[in-house]
Amino acid sequence: VQRVSGVQMKMFDITAIGELLIDYTQVGYSPSDMALFEQNPGGAPANVLACAAKLGQKTAFIGKIGADMQGEFLRKTLQAASINTEGLISDENFFTTLAFVSLNANGERSFSFARRPGADTQISREDVELSIIRNSRIFHFGSLSLTDSPARETTIFALEEAKKAGCLISYDPNYRPLLWKSEAQASEQMRQVLPYVDVIKLSDEETELLTGYADPKVAAKYLIDSGIKLAAVTLGKNGALLTTKNGSDTVCGFDVTAIDTTGAGDAFWGAFLFSIGELGKEIGELDLGEILKAAKFANAAAALCVTKRGAIPAMPSLSEIEGLMEN
Repeated sequence: VQRVSGVQMKMFDITAIGELLIDYTQVGYSPSDMALFEQNPGGAPANVLACAAKLGQKTAFIGKIGADMQGEFLRKTLQAASINTEGLISDENFFTTLAFVSLNANGERSFSFARRPGADTQISREDVELSIIRNSRIFHFGSLSLTDSPARETTIFALEEAKKAGCLISYDPNYRPLLWKSEAQASEQMRQVLPYVDVIKLSDEETELLTGYADPKVAAKYLIDSGIKLAAVTLGKNGALLTTKNGSDTVCGFDVTAIDTTGAGDAFWGAFLFSIGELGKEIGELDLGEILKAAKFANAAAALCVTKRGAIPAMPSLSEIEGLMEN
């Protein structure tokens, strides 16, 4: 491990733990009027890595898939996206998780899941390759790995190891009601990990669940007051609210025609983590102007993502993002 300008230089810029699954996205109807679904690789933590990797960062994924055709497709997809898969376990006892995504005219999604249990929920402490975490600058996770045991306990174990290793810990709650027994259970489990978190990205639909406050500004202040260093609340087409102890401001989004909003928040966060990583500073050293500039870059990435179907295949390149920002 080397140090440059006070920041640790490690093997991986970002490592993520969590779900890796197939999004079967509706793409129209057959001649006999049956719905057609397209096989798209997904899972929010992997999507974040795919965005950062597309932008040139070194990333690694820790998780579990089934030893089946879907799992192998996912492994090859991550490898093709330049994401390290040494921490990705194939388990012949469980099937790879599937999500079925239908879209309305505006590209907004509704979900159903085949995950009872899915392989991603069955990762154990023994499955976690700790050397990957210890050699990572940022450790990212979401809430889907908190829905079931043993993944919940394994995620908390990984967070403790990441904290010991000095990783910047990143959290995206990513609430999916169908995967929780109740909203109360979701709120309790999603909040219990907040003490580990340095930076958080949540949507305006998740603020009340995570903080008890529906207003994004009030919710963000609550998160900062509780010890989180940076809170980003995505506001859909209205952009994002960025808050630190030094202040708060909203960065406008970009006007594009949305085809599929799958992965938009992940593109935002992957691009944001990339952008702040490129500055080479500790998170507490960043001023609000630098953070807002990173958020504008992230908004451009999210805008480009929604113009294509799927998540990982829709992640934009650096030149595409810079091109949109110049227009």
